[in-house]
Amino acid sequence: MRRKRILWIAVVLCLFLAAVALFVLAHKGKAPSATPRAAAVVAVTRGTLASSLTVAGQFQPYQEVDLHAKVSGYIRWIKVDIGDRVRLGETLAALEIPELQDQLQGAQAEVRHSQSEIGRAQSEVVSAESTHAALHAAYTRLLQASKERPGLIAEQELDDALAKDQESEAQIGVAKASLDAMQQQLGVSRADSHRVQTLADYEQIISPFNGVVTMRYADTGSLIQAGTASNTQSMPVVRVAQSDLLRLRMPVPEADVPYIHEGGEVQVKVNATGRTFVGKIVRFTRALDTNTRTMLTEVDVPNPDLTLSPGMYAETMIQLQQKDDTLTLPAQAIVQSGDQDYVLVVNASNQVEKRNVTIGIQTANRMEVTSGLRDGERVIASGQTNYQSGEAVTPHAAFIPTDAQEVSE
Repeated sequence: MRRKRILWIAVVLCLFLAAVALFVLAHKGKAPSATPRAAAVVAVTRGTLASSLTVAGQFQPYQEVDLHAKVSGYIRWIKVDIGDRVRLGETLAALEIPELQDQLQGAQAEVRHSQSEIGRAQSEVVSAESTHAALHAAYTRLLQASKERPGLIAEQELDDALAKDQESEAQIGVAKASLDAMQQQLGVSRADSHRVQTLADYEQIISPFNGVVTMRYADTGSLIQAGTASNTQSMPVVRVAQSDLLRLRMPVPEADVPYIHEGGEVQVKVNATGRTFVGKIVRFTRALDTNTRTMLTEVDVPNPDLTLSPGMYAETMIQLQQKDDTLTLPAQAIVQSGDQDYVLVVNASNQVEKRNVTIGIQTANRMEVTSGLRDGERVIASGQTNYQSGEAVTPHAAFIPTDAQEVSE
């Protein structure tokens, strides 16, 4: 029995070895079949692509000024405090300057004196003209009589009459010159009076525009020095800011400066108030800050109810450029290698092709392709380094957002 068992085992082992040998001989020289790798692809599509810039902006008053006194004096009264709204031309404070009132009265008295002197000079002109008329008439009569009856009038008498006539005529010129001098003196007196009156008007601190008092520097009785020069360290009385119209200032990076223009659209979001609105660019400096390499750009924001306060920050999105009906791809589908960009295209035979492309507008998620691709072509969307040109792949759609319009930065 033992021998039979060993015999059967030997027979089975031989049959197994024979089957293995036949299998090896049947498959000898044949390469194993390769299954193509999967590749996530996206299609080149047409759509609208817009680039924009998101930066933080800050609100500033449209105008803001420290109001100084033009003359030195004590604060007689001040009626405004911080937060008060003021109107154009409204008197905010008044100074007390007694010596200036004395100067004003003296200047006005000088004007009246000059006017009196002019009246006197005018009377002297009239008197001189009357005297000249009488003397000239007398000389004319003597001369006529001498001509009609020679020898009737002595030559000495005629010479005396002529001298008096000429002297009276000269007196008219002197009187008129005196009158002219008095009139010029009146002009000087009036100018001096006007100057002192102007200084007296500076006793009142007037608001130059509608605004809000943002700082009060003085109280009743404070001594205020005259602010007559830029190097004078005089204390202002109040600071007034025009806050019913604000400037929203935004720093634009150098690379985006070429796309900034007047009327450009800006979307504004104020987190402090939750307010969102659209504004327009109204001005920009047309020069870069050498330290930050940015250009200051402004939007005027009406603020009649003063809900926005100067100093608040806002998130702003500036529309830079937009193209319609242009070829676009997801940003990750384009490989940027040095100065040359390329994509891996899957052709109709499901083989990989490396193709150089030219990039236009770039956003955070999509890019414009200006050359190198056609509408509808399939491009590998990820893992491009894992594929070789000419390799066969099994394409499947990649899960990537297809919104054509995105926001950059």
